[in-house]
Amino acid sequence: MDVTEKIRLVTREPTEEVVTQEELLNLFNTNSHPRHYIGLEISGFMHLGSLVLTGFKINDFIKAGVHCIVFLADWHTYLNNKLGGDWEKIKMVSKYYADAFKMFCPGVEIIEGSQLYESKKDYWMDLVKFSKNMSLERTMRSLTIMGRSTDKDKIDLGQLFYPPMQAVDIHTMDLDIVHAGMDQRKIHMLVREIFPKMKWKVPVAVHHHILAGLGEPEAVGSNSGGSNSDGSDSNIISSKMSKSKSASGIFVHDTDEEINSKFKKAWCPEGIVEKNPVLDISKHIVFHEFNEMTVERPAKFGGNVIYTSYHDLESDFAQKKLHPSDLKSTVSRYVTDIIRPIREKIVLTEELSEAIKRTT
Repeated sequence: MDVTEKIRLVTREPTEEVVTQEELLNLFNTNSHPRHYIGLEISGFMHLGSLVLTGFKINDFIKAGVHCIVFLADWHTYLNNKLGGDWEKIKMVSKYYADAFKMFCPGVEIIEGSQLYESKKDYWMDLVKFSKNMSLERTMRSLTIMGRSTDKDKIDLGQLFYPPMQAVDIHTMDLDIVHAGMDQRKIHMLVREIFPKMKWKVPVAVHHHILAGLGEPEAVGSNSGGSNSDGSDSNIISSKMSKSKSASGIFVHDTDEEINSKFKKAWCPEGIVEKNPVLDISKHIVFHEFNEMTVERPAKFGGNVIYTSYHDLESDFAQKKLHPSDLKSTVSRYVTDIIRPIREKIVLTEELSEAIKRTT
């Protein structure tokens, strides 16, 4: 595969940003199989955003010849008080995550945080050295990567280790490409600022789209870019599909009936395109897997219509030629077809299910 095709795969949707494109080009010109990673906290049930959309992007990297790592951040999970800070539950759910990504992204390597730290004796020394380059103020501002407030009274001391640990993970695994959702952009910018001072290799950063939850967004009409240092990424974090918001998320274990019910209740005002979660899923999930979408409706309401591009679908919806109920039922049908084979392949025991439910 030539470099042009590799660049196309890495930069196509759901990618929203590459820092920088020139560095990515130079990397592929000098390294046929660069090392990539995406780090994940281990918490709730996997959903359209955490497994499917993320997996789509990982698979793009794999197709481009990249060595892909899914880093299961068990220590970060503990620091962020996920799964009740219970190590037994964290290990149990880690296996669930590992199995899910091995199934959805064949060829991916799984590394657990505890495994990495035990095998690299210099990790903690490097962590201290890196932390010497971070101010307390910068550390506090970085806490949004955890979905946490910067209010000092609402965090514990352990949580301050989270940002520098995430940065030192990158150095320890000798990565060429760091990959995450747009909500993790701050940590990658921190890495790109501090690593040169320490004479550590500076990786290319790739950030993908954050899939919206089905509920009404908390900041409709505001800037959702999330790439500024002024805290605007809080809009992304508050509106994204979340493991802790079961009603607004489409989970890979949802039944056909549950998926249909959630879409029926989804926020989807007639003619409103901005921050519309049903359109968001149409664009980034359905059209990723299907070349066209067929809206089925009675002849008296215009009859069936086939969309071969997301642009045409969005245009008709904006002009109120496509009713929200028709869009919802159509997207629900296609998402069900995507979810069903995943649900059948990922084992969810009653013990695992109850462990997650009690802590989310």
